[in-house]
Amino acid sequence: MAITDTSSISGANAASAAASTTSVANADSEQRFLKLLVTQLNNQDPLNPMENAELTSQLAQMSTVSGIEKLNSTLSGLVSQTGSNQVLQAASLIGYNVLSPGNTLATQTPEEGKDPSIQAFAVQLPGTAADVEIKIVDASGKTVRTIDAGSMTEGVNAVTWDGKDDAGNVVPAGSYKFTVAATNGGAAVEATALTFAQVAAVKQGATGVTLELASGQSIGLADVRMFL
Repeated sequence: MAITDTSSISGANAASAAASTTSVANADSEQRFLKLLVTQLNNQDPLNPMENAELTSQLAQMSTVSGIEKLNSTLSGLVSQTGSNQVLQAASLIGYNVLSPGNTLATQTPEEGKDPSIQAFAVQLPGTAADVEIKIVDASGKTVRTIDAGSMTEGVNAVTWDGKDDAGNVVPAGSYKFTVAATNGGAAVEATALTFAQVAAVKQGATGVTLELASGQSIGLADVRMFL
């Protein structure tokens, strides 16, 4: 029996066509096996017939192969369904602000007579750090503010910046970056900078579900530490 070529079928029908083709192929394999087994039984040596154990072994092998094929088909369906569920779950984050790896902060000119908006970000540590220093630099690389955050514990630690420089002046509106230096007993502690950004879209790619942020950055679901 010829197997239908499904390479030109796309969309929802592709999965159905592929499953149908697999089912036909499995049925053909079983028919060939049974035909060979019957032929073997018909042509066996009457003086040395096939033993029951040998016959049972061959039948068991066929049953095992068939079971593995069905299991693979079931697992493929579960993986596909899991990917779809992840996309639907991630889509619920659109419009929310998520905390993820990043070190960029953006300030805006405040209304006259008002202080600038508070910039919230975070630092993630693999362990306790006795001394944490955060430096905020402008586009030219100049440090405009140094924050002595003191000690921080393991995990995600919230930090805020009032949008002012070391002299207490409001910094010009624009894009800024921050660096983190953490130590504990004189030994450096690896720190991960985290910032908030709004989720603009969700995309299913070869590596899984990714979130497209309004900042232009793409992150995976595993990169999200918190959402607001």
